[in-house]
Amino acid sequence: MWRWISGFALLWCSTGLAVCPVWSQAKAEKEIAALSAQIKRWDDAYWKQGVSDVDDGVYDQLNARLNQWQRCFGHVSSEERPPPLTGSVTHPVAHTGVHKVASKAELSQWMRARQHLWMQPKVDGVAVTLVYQGGKLVRAISRGNGVKGEDLTAQVRSIPSVPQNLSGPLANSVLQGELFWIHENHIQRQMGGMNMRAKVAGAMMRHNDSALLRQLGVFIWAWPDGPKEMQVSLDALSKAGFTLTARYTLPAASVNAVEAQRSAWHTTALPFATDGIVVRSADEPAGDGWLPGEGRWVVAWKYTPVAQVAEVRGIQFGVGRTGKVSVVAELDPVKLDDKQVRRVSLGSVTRWQRLDIVPGDQVLISLAGQGIPRFDRVVWRGANREKPEPPALQYHSLTCFYASPACMEQFFARLTWLSSKQGLGIEGLGEAGWRTLHQTHRFEHIFSWLTLTQAQLQSTPGFSAGRGLSLWHRFNIVRKQPFIRWVTAMGIPLTKATLNAVGAASWQALNQRSAADWQALPGTGEEKAQQVVNWLHAPPVDRLARWLAEQHINGF
Repeated sequence: MWRWISGFALLWCSTGLAVCPVWSQAKAEKEIAALSAQIKRWDDAYWKQGVSDVDDGVYDQLNARLNQWQRCFGHVSSEERPPPLTGSVTHPVAHTGVHKVASKAELSQWMRARQHLWMQPKVDGVAVTLVYQGGKLVRAISRGNGVKGEDLTAQVRSIPSVPQNLSGPLANSVLQGELFWIHENHIQRQMGGMNMRAKVAGAMMRHNDSALLRQLGVFIWAWPDGPKEMQVSLDALSKAGFTLTARYTLPAASVNAVEAQRSAWHTTALPFATDGIVVRSADEPAGDGWLPGEGRWVVAWKYTPVAQVAEVRGIQFGVGRTGKVSVVAELDPVKLDDKQVRRVSLGSVTRWQRLDIVPGDQVLISLAGQGIPRFDRVVWRGANREKPEPPALQYHSLTCFYASPACMEQFFARLTWLSSKQGLGIEGLGEAGWRTLHQTHRFEHIFSWLTLTQAQLQSTPGFSAGRGLSLWHRFNIVRKQPFIRWVTAMGIPLTKATLNAVGAASWQALNQRSAADWQALPGTGEEKAQQVVNWLHAPPVDRLARWLAEQHINGF
């Protein structure tokens, strides 16, 4: 049931504005049936065996995705169906579940309509009802469907952190809370959930494993029909042994205070995993009025997942200046931290083929160092396996000096490198600018821009007259760059430092060097030396060198 609630919550807060897939009804039926079957297999393993075959976060997001597809194509989605009863023991007070707000603004609106507000960490575990009568723990019940659940009394009696005997106002009480896996100094932002929810579920399924049960703690988050004053409730719970509730329940004076505490609990050490913050009003109705889905006095604001499930919308192939082909997955946009991620690199064609990723697959995306989107793994493969074909042309370091329909990616990669600081240093001219120039002036090769006149540059659509004039001046300055920089801009497979060590001041001098001469240089082996010789004598490179000589470029 806790999985059903979390999946529903994620759907509520993250997919409300999701766009429906553009599928035929037949394809939709196939995709929905396949994902439904997989989630059922995961559920069966989780409920019947107490094991998790998938990360909790991935399960939640895929379940939300299934619900979205079902709504889009007229199915009864899983949040509209009551979950299967997982027990026959009736809760004295129903579990309401917690509505999730998607943003600070939504939380602020909710808070403005209520008083006597308190906040707690949203502990990531398994929900439970504890029933005390005559001072003794007489029943522990899993959440189930909110009305009925499983009898967990035997297991809970083996959890040392759950008091077995109470006195005073708690001697005859019903408490609702979370069984969690104790993990001291757990920092959620760094460690994530570590699948602790599944660990708790597994421990509760192993009835006689007292060693596992000793790893569990309890966090009481509700005392239905308890004292009206929250502080009185907290004091009584603390004296009874439920010390974590008092320690981690704080007044919620403003939405800014909640935001600050949410961030603090996300980044500081706690004894349990969390997945957000809960804000509740002490003005709650009597317990006999609680119903599943009707807890209007409490909301949760979850953390943004450190990794998101994204659907692959397309596969693109890019060609770098050296001819290396890279593969990029276009994604349905997902938010990671403050970034909207729409694309992620899949590496080389060989790696992409090994990963077997096609449009329609669901992949897990996170942020690597410096906030760069990173592909983690495939979490669900779509039923339709139509794989696009990679480029037929074999690109390498001697292709695409000249423009042609099959060469545009590598051609513009060469131009972008040429104008960078590592090349000729043409300030303010990147790929977009090169594409604009080529669209009007139709370059023959990577140096054709040298013949553009001031008038042509100033009249280029997309460029202002001022920018055109500025570019004309820069192109003239570039003509005076040293010979070595021109050779580097052409793409010779050597570093600028190695070329400087050679000391050659002309194209003729470079061409006269043998493979043995090149191999004598530090860090240049036999294979690299032969590659340089082949490059220097390749027909397209030779033609470019002769053309640059006609333009009176230094050294040619």
